[in-house]
Amino acid sequence: MALPPRLTDSFVGDLVVSVDKTYQSLQRELTNDDPWRLDDNPFERERHTQLLRLSLSNGAVSTGLEIGCAAGAFTEKLAPHCKRLTVIDVMPRAIGRAVQRTKRWSHISWAATDILQFSTEELFDLIVVAEVLYYLEDMTRMRTAIDKLVKMLAPGGHLVFGSARDATCRRWGHVAGAETVITMLAEALIEVERVQCQGQSADEDCLLVRFRNPERSSICSNGRA
Repeated sequence: MALPPRLTDSFVGDLVVSVDKTYQSLQRELTNDDPWRLDDNPFERERHTQLLRLSLSNGAVSTGLEIGCAAGAFTEKLAPHCKRLTVIDVMPRAIGRAVQRTKRWSHISWAATDILQFSTEELFDLIVVAEVLYYLEDMTRMRTAIDKLVKMLAPGGHLVFGSARDATCRRWGHVAGAETVITMLAEALIEVERVQCQGQSADEDCLLVRFRNPERSSICSNGRA
């Protein structure tokens, strides 16, 4: 993708360094027995409980897509409820750990890529994207990712989004968080339910939202398409 002329070499260099540092930080975290304390932290356990409840609000899933698998903590919870599950993560090490954690199931397919590069003709009944989009470096990439997610969601399908709040994400050095992405998703999808999860620290404050993709038949009958 060509960069606008107004971006200086200095800015581009800073951006590359920032992305590099984020990747290295994630790699280091993945060497731990329990990366990001997804298994033993009460806040993370509650977040996953609510995330799974929202994901299964419509019952069992025919085709599911999980964007970002960390080390497979949530994948392990979601997989038994999906007929087919596709999982992508930009970190090959994350996928390797998740594969080991879920090796008793054969209906999961894996791709070491990010949402901007991922390509498929398949439409998904459920898409789960949690604690991922704020890693994108700017609002343009965030908008592109959201547009792709909406296009991959089947008519009547559900997208479950989760993120730390805007203020928290900006404190971490990211461009935006939950409130910004929720507003963008709501331009194309219908918000069905919203949950707030809070823990003991200031960083443990996230929003989880379930969206529904309007049925094509209902859109046509209302004269909007």
